[in-house]
Amino acid sequence: MKLIRFGEIGNEKPGVQLSNGTKIDVSAFGTDFNEEFFGKDGIEKLTRWLEENQENCPEIEDSIRLGTPLVRPSKIVCVGLNYAMHAKESGMDVPEEPVLFFKATSSLVGPNDNIIIPKGSEKTDWEVELALVIGKKASYVEEKDAMDHVAGYVLHNDVSERAFQLERSGQWVKGKSCDSFAPLGPFIATPDEIKDPNNLNLWLKLNGEVMQDSNTSDFIFNVQQVVSHISQFMTLIPGDIISTGTPFGVGLGLNPPRYLKEGDIVELGIEGLGVSKQVCKNYHE
Repeated sequence: MKLIRFGEIGNEKPGVQLSNGTKIDVSAFGTDFNEEFFGKDGIEKLTRWLEENQENCPEIEDSIRLGTPLVRPSKIVCVGLNYAMHAKESGMDVPEEPVLFFKATSSLVGPNDNIIIPKGSEKTDWEVELALVIGKKASYVEEKDAMDHVAGYVLHNDVSERAFQLERSGQWVKGKSCDSFAPLGPFIATPDEIKDPNNLNLWLKLNGEVMQDSNTSDFIFNVQQVVSHISQFMTLIPGDIISTGTPFGVGLGLNPPRYLKEGDIVELGIEGLGVSKQVCKNYHE
């Protein structure tokens, strides 16, 4: 199943993208894609509901905006330097255990919404990432059980302001949490849609030029390891997002470095998880 949300900002409704690409409104199911939905077998219940009600669900026109494919979660936990080649281009040692940081949930936007280059920014960067959504409370989970806690997978652009991140006391959250810095979607794909999350092609283009082109097989820590590790330090609750890191090819790693500017167009995608597209705009009061 592919879960979507659609409509104007602040008034999104739940929907489903069918296998033929058609998008349908499932508002009549009675709940949005939130913590309760993921934590109380919402995907199974929605599947059963659609068996009887799909024909009565209105179709969603392609012109209608897609929002984030879930209601704002309790937290976004990100893994830094999780691809071997990216650690090298960043001039940093390969970590011995996952590097974790948070991204403010207020940074979430729809997959095709604008990236707003923040006030005072000169080093806004791109990062295509595989993210996953927690479907069952996870605390002190073993690697062998980690996949039992995953509700689905989703495309994420972990937009980053490098000066805020690295040049202001090394506080990554400052460079990760600006408004619009987490375009998410177009959809959440349930695990049955993704054969192996640790072997997915992912890519990103800037103004049509391929900047990132890699595979999650270059993970230093795979999905199971990441879920298990994070759960040793905090409880993951249904709807929480884990973003698993970006491969090589970010602007910071180029010589000379290259950063986003107004008018730039960023396109990105992951095998089985669709594509998204963002236009960069400068912050205005």
